[in-house]
Amino acid sequence: MTPYSILDLVRVTEATDARGALDNARDLAVHAERWGYTRFWVAEHHNMAGIASAATSVVIGHIAAGTQRIRVGAGGVMLPNHAPMVIAEHYGTLERLFPGRIDLGLGRAPGTDQLTMQALRRSLTNADNFPRDVLELQAFLDDAEPGQRIQAVPAAGTHVPLWILGSSTYGAQVAAEFGLPYAFASHFAPAQLMQALEIYRARFKPSEQLAKPHAMVGVNIVAADTDAEARHLATTQQMSFTNIFRGARGLSKPPIDDIESYWTPMEKAQVATMLGCSIVGGPEAVRAGAADLIRQTAADELIVVSDIFDHHERLHSYDLIAQAMR
Repeated sequence: MTPYSILDLVRVTEATDARGALDNARDLAVHAERWGYTRFWVAEHHNMAGIASAATSVVIGHIAAGTQRIRVGAGGVMLPNHAPMVIAEHYGTLERLFPGRIDLGLGRAPGTDQLTMQALRRSLTNADNFPRDVLELQAFLDDAEPGQRIQAVPAAGTHVPLWILGSSTYGAQVAAEFGLPYAFASHFAPAQLMQALEIYRARFKPSEQLAKPHAMVGVNIVAADTDAEARHLATTQQMSFTNIFRGARGLSKPPIDDIESYWTPMEKAQVATMLGCSIVGGPEAVRAGAADLIRQTAADELIVVSDIFDHHERLHSYDLIAQAMR
C-alpha cells in the first residue's frame, strides 16, 4: 500500500474565522490519524486572508498537541524568508516537545507577493542561497561539535528530517544532491512533475538521512458519495484559483451549482492547467484515479489536498480517500 498524507491549507472560509480554521485543522488531524494517514502538513503563506497557517511552527504545535502518532510538519517553510538558525530553533523545539513526529519541508519560493516580501524583509537574492541555507539548517539540527560556538538551542542533536519541496526541476536537483526526500507540488503546478521525478531519481546521492529516493506527489482529491456531488464540492477550489488570476484572493467560498457562470473561458483554461493533477468523484473514481497516478509516477507517497468548504464534508472526503488508498 502506498502511504498517503494530508496537506491542509487551514482555510478561513466565509463561514469560519481564523480560530475556527485552526481548530478544524486540528480536528481533521485527529481523524486522519485514525484513518491511517502518514503525515499532516501545513504550509507557509503570507498576506492571504483565506489561509491561517502563516506562523507554521505555531500551527504545527497546535495540531501535534491534539494528536498522538501522526507525523506533523511543514510543507513547507519558505526558507529564504528566514534565518536557518531561527528555523532550527523552532523545529528543534517542536521535536523536543513531540519526539519522532516532526517533519520540516523546505521551499524556495516567497509564499506571497512581492510587496509582502518587502514586509518580510526578504531580499530578492535570498533564493540564490537556498542550497547553502539548507546545509546550514541541517548542520544546526545535527549533533553539536566540540567547542562549537554557535548552537541552535534546543535543536542541536534533534536531527529533524528535512524534505525539499518544489514545483520545477530545481528542487529535484537540490533534493537529489543532498540525498533528501522530495515532495513535488503537482497539486497546483503539475507541468514539470514527470521531468522533476526523473531528474530526482537519476541523480540521487544516498545520505545519512536517506538511502534511496523517496518522492511524494501532491494531488487534489475531492471525494463524495457520488461523482455529481464531488464535482459540486470541487467548485470551491475552482473559484479560489479563478480568484488568483483576478488578483482577488479572499475567503473560501461555498460551492455553486454552475461553475461556468463564474469563470471566463480563459480563466477556465488557466485553472484547468493549475489543477491538472486532480481527482474528483465518488469512491470508485477516487480509487481508480489514485491507482493511475501512482502507476504513472511510481510515487512513494501521495500528499492530498481536499479543499472543501464545509468541514464535515471535507472530513467525509478524507475518509473516503483513506478507504480508497487502503
